[in-house]
Amino acid sequence: MPSPAPLPDRFWNRKFRDAIRGVKEGVRGQSSFFVHFFMCAAVVAAAAVMRVNPLEWCILILCMTVVLTAEMFNSALESMAKAITGDPDPHLGNSLDIGSAAVLLASVGAALVGSLLLLNRLGTLLQWWW
Repeated sequence: MPSPAPLPDRFWNRKFRDAIRGVKEGVRGQSSFFVHFFMCAAVVAAAAVMRVNPLEWCILILCMTVVLTAEMFNSALESMAKAITGDPDPHLGNSLDIGSAAVLLASVGAALVGSLLLLNRLGTLLQWWW
C-alpha cells in the first residue's frame, strides 16, 4: 500500500487563522464554555477589586487557562465523536465521559485554588489575620 502524500507545510499566519477559527468553533458550539467564561470574568473582577499581586494574577490566569483549555479539548472530542458516527457507541460514550471528567477536575482544582487565594487576599484586606 502506498504511503499517503505528506501534508504541505502551513505558514504561521495560516496556523494562527486556523487556531482562531478553532476557538470560535469551540466557543460557539458549547454552552458550558460560556459558564466557564462567566466565572473567569467574575474571578478577574474580584481579583481586580482585591488588588491581587502579580504572582497571584499569574496563578489565577493559569487556573482559568487550564479550565478553558480542558473545555476546548472536550469540545474537540465531542466534535470528533459526531464526525465518526451518529449512532450510540459505548467506547465513544466512555471517551466523552472521560473528557467531561477532565473538565470537572480542572474546574474543581481551579475553584479550590482561586477560593484559597481570594479568601486569603480578602482576609488580609480586612485584617482578619496579620
